[in-house]
Parts: sequence; C-alpha cells; structure tokens
Amino acid sequence: MNISNLCSEYNMYLTIELSLEENTIINYSHDVKDYTDYLVKVRNVVDSNDITVDDIRSFLAHLKRNHISASSMSRKLSAIKSFHKFLVTNHYASVNVAKLISNPKQEKKLPVVLTVEEIDMLLASFNSEASPLELRNKTMVELTYSCGLRVSELVNLKLNDIHLSMHVIDVYGKGMKERIVPIGDEGASLIAKYLQEGRPKLANQKSRDFLFLNRDGAQMSRQMFFLIIKKKAKEVGITKEISPHKLRHSFATHLLERGLDLRLIQELLGHESISTTEIYTHINDARLKEIFEESHPHAYKKTDND
Repeated sequence: MNISNLCSEYNMYLTIELSLEENTIINYSHDVKDYTDYLVKVRNVVDSNDITVDDIRSFLAHLKRNHISASSMSRKLSAIKSFHKFLVTNHYASVNVAKLISNPKQEKKLPVVLTVEEIDMLLASFNSEASPLELRNKTMVELTYSCGLRVSELVNLKLNDIHLSMHVIDVYGKGMKERIVPIGDEGASLIAKYLQEGRPKLANQKSRDFLFLNRDGAQMSRQMFFLIIKKKAKEVGITKEISPHKLRHSFATHLLERGLDLRLIQELLGHESISTTEIYTHINDARLKEIFEESHPHAYKKTDND
C-alpha cells in the first residue's frame, strides 16, 4: 500500500479505535507525517511492505542530527511504533519491523509542584463574587488540584458527570477509561455555586452540556485555562513555572506527604501502571532531604563564620 495514502487512515485509527486525546492525536499525526515524508523523499520507500528496520534507524539518526530532544525522540518513536502496529493490524504490512527498535532510556525529571500555601494563594486570588468568569476559574483550579484531574479531563466534564449528593464526579481519562473521583466540601460547594450563579449567565442556545463554558457559551479550552492560571500565578508572586498539570502533580505529592498509599494515588490519578505514579515517591524523598538539610544540626558542616 502506498505510504502517503495511509496517513489520513492512521488518523482515523487514532481517533476511533484508540480513542486517544486530541493533543496526542495531533502530535502522533504530525510525527508520522514527518516519518512517512522522510521514507518517501530520502529513503525512496513507497510501499508500506517495503519499510525495513534500517529505514527506521535512519530516520532516528536524522532526528538526532537535527538535535531533537530526548523526550521528543521518545514521543516520535512511540508514534512510529503505533503506526507500524496500525499497518500490521490493517494488513498493510505483514511484519511489524518497529518491534525490533528499543525505546531509549530516559532520565525521569522530578515534576515541579506547588506548596499548599502557594495553592491557597492561587485560589484566594479569584474573587468568586465578582463575575461568573472568576467563579468558573476558581472552580476549575479547585477541581484540578483537589481531584488531580488532567486538563483534558477537566474541560471535557459534562453536567451529568457531576454527582454532588454523593460528592463524586465521573472522569474519562486516556482511552476514554472511566474512573470515579471523590470531591471535597470546598470543590462541591464551588461547583454548586457555579451551577446556580455562574454557568447560567454564560450559557446560551448554542451551549452544549459541558460543565465549563467560555464567555461565548462554548466549551472552555485547555489553552485558555492555562493562560488564566499562569496570569494569576504571576499576579500573586508565584515564580515557579505553572500549568494545569503542575496542579495535578501537587495533588499527588501532597497526598503522599500525608501518608496516602501509592496504590490509591494511582487510582485517583487514573495511571495504568504504578511505575508512572512512583515518580512522586522521588519528590517526597527530595522534600525529606530538603527538610533534613534545613532542620538537622549536623546536616551541614559549620565554618568559622557560622
């Protein structure tokens, strides 16, 4: 099968069969388009059955020469492997040659987290009495932090996902996998107020059943939420790089610091593998070391100037 004709069908495979998040679909589609363009223009490979392991290695070497970061390389290789699985599954290739390519080992960076005090500062900066937008923004920040939601999960919440009487919400994560997440009194109270006083003022005839709406009554975008919290963090003097995902990291870290079992945190976050959640144990270890160095009398060597 001609490689160039397969990209649009691969996009449908990502959307319908794998049900991946929009951002992942965009990235994978772009990566595979670059890959297939390289195969055709540089390696003179036209038929999907003619792709070899050497073709894949040649493309990866091409990326390295262009100083692509390790994290981007890893994502592009994941996209290539997904593409080759698609080829075999749909009988466009007889062998999955990408299986012979090993994933590069990556050093896991500790995610940046906010302190409880910084979270409280951020929430306090929203005047929920001032406008429906401020009420919406505060509710979104509270839910992201107190429920550990991904930003895509947050903006895709619908009215029938909210169960205030039971203090839970239905969340649809990666691959549309459903999980039930508890919400605290503060979150439940803000949602109730937003539903009564905020959302009705934003909704119009064109509005769908999404929980969070923009000023035009349409679904709130992840990009807009990112800009809102970044602006607010700057206003209150938070100097850390902030994003919705940092609130999710903070949620997990603060629970671990208070002794919650890692398996329960895994369930709350919707991680498929416990190894993904284990990054937060390293954050906790780093925090303990910091506390020790600040507090213990023998933590550092005294000098004559001390």
